Amino acid sequence: QVQLVESGGGLVQPGGSLRLSCVASVTIFSFNGMGWYRQAPGKQRELVGTIPSRGTSNYADSVKGRFTISRDNAKNTLYLQMNSLKPEDTAVYYCNAQKLTGLVTMPYWGQGTQVTVSS
Repeated sequence: QVQLVESGGGLVQPGGSLRLSCVASVTIFSFNGMGWYRQAPGKQRELVGTIPSRGTSNYADSVKGRFTISRDNAKNTLYLQMNSLKPEDTAVYYCNAQKLTGLVTMPYWGQGTQVTVSS
């Protein structure tokens, strides 16, 4: 069974940095792609960025140039490096993975980690 566990959230001042981690219970080579989403209070969950099994990452315009997604295949871990954080980045951040099972692509989600940007 696929499990994703995020960590690294917390309280940070505007302009600061955080790095989120997402550890998978299976080899991340088995995923078609992975990504990060976030959900702020009272808002819908939105895409932060994705990284395919091959190719380059894509980012939402709101985080482009400030956030970077990377992966360590040996550690089965996905990262989200967040720099120049703004109060509007405050949200619960979720790790997502897509796995092709037969003819169906199954989405998997972590439990989320809270990021609060405030002075």
